[in-house]
Amino acid sequence: MIDPGRPYAVQLAARAAAIGTACVHAGDAHDPFTHAIEAPLVLSSAFGFESAREAAGAFRGENEALIYGRWANPSVRALEAKLAALEGAEDACAAASGVAAVTGALLTICEQGSHIVAPRAMYGESARLLRERLPRFGITTTFVDATDPAAFAAAVRPETRVFYLETPANPNLAITDIESIAGMAKGHGIVTMADNTFATPFAQTPVELGVDLVLHSMTKALGGHGDAIGGVVLGRKAEVGRIRDLIIKGMGGVLAPFNAFLISRGLRTFALRQRQACETASLLAARLASHPRVERVYHPSLPSNAGHGIASRQMHAYGSILSFEVEGTQQKSTLEVGRSVLEGVKLITHAVSLGDVRSLLVHPASTTHSTMPAETRAQANIGDGLLRLSAGVETAEDLWQDLTQALARA
Repeated sequence: MIDPGRPYAVQLAARAAAIGTACVHAGDAHDPFTHAIEAPLVLSSAFGFESAREAAGAFRGENEALIYGRWANPSVRALEAKLAALEGAEDACAAASGVAAVTGALLTICEQGSHIVAPRAMYGESARLLRERLPRFGITTTFVDATDPAAFAAAVRPETRVFYLETPANPNLAITDIESIAGMAKGHGIVTMADNTFATPFAQTPVELGVDLVLHSMTKALGGHGDAIGGVVLGRKAEVGRIRDLIIKGMGGVLAPFNAFLISRGLRTFALRQRQACETASLLAARLASHPRVERVYHPSLPSNAGHGIASRQMHAYGSILSFEVEGTQQKSTLEVGRSVLEGVKLITHAVSLGDVRSLLVHPASTTHSTMPAETRAQANIGDGLLRLSAGVETAEDLWQDLTQALARA
């Protein structure tokens, strides 16, 4: 999908143009009474009925009448419609957080005795859910090298219900061949779930590659302003309906209407923000790769990256996140140098999360992936000196100057 023969900036502009209108208008429902151009924020906890017949029909699912805020809300529904349009999915279920979306999707598909195959390199709390929490309910996971489709095939058991994917992976940007693994899953009757938070629908649309369910932490690039937490599951209407019944109606993992309003507002500029952030990330990755204090850079835009070829085939853009490892010195270990870089940046914000309008820098081994055992981190290629950078919308040259001065001082 990414043509090496065309300037990357031109392709980013084309991608932004392709989804820009949907970012602004999809899911909009203008108020017929006030004619407000912005969909109103609806905070009601309950909704009135015109008749007893309408109420009974609503509870039987025979009409679209709203019942109760835990079940559905107009502000949340508008956001779901916009996200479904961007991902090319039939339906979307917004949830209270990304972790709530992941948990609800897995608990809907799996039952006691079910088995999951998942990547070694993945978001720390998702890994902890699979490694520590779900086994209490009789659901087990085999972690594999997700860059090798054969590893998924080798891990399949009769009780395997889910292939869980995260590509590019958090935090080392490992690339998984989505189409290959989704095709394999269909042959075994296995559901594929893909966490698309790092890529976003700007850079990757897994539904087009055969994935059954797509997951996002909307807290990140979809909202984009660091002011609202939310998650979403997208896919076919019937499957998403089952997840909504469990996670929203049954477990109460409800997205607050105000958060839905904020995320919807953030999505209006999503294509513009991602166009600039993706271009900045590729520029910084290329420059860091030739910096004498940097040992290794992880970003799929780099031809030296192991997943570059696959990423070029399955992505619309290479994404706005990159990671890099700094070299140690005679006086300092790589861990100490990495922390020195963190403490040396002045413009870039030292904080967890990603996809923000601000550029964010974090040290995964001591923060986002600190709950992952050291041996598991090593197997997942998450080094102690690894730093993860989420490019924001600041001027790229200003970010580069900040990084170079921090590296020089480390």
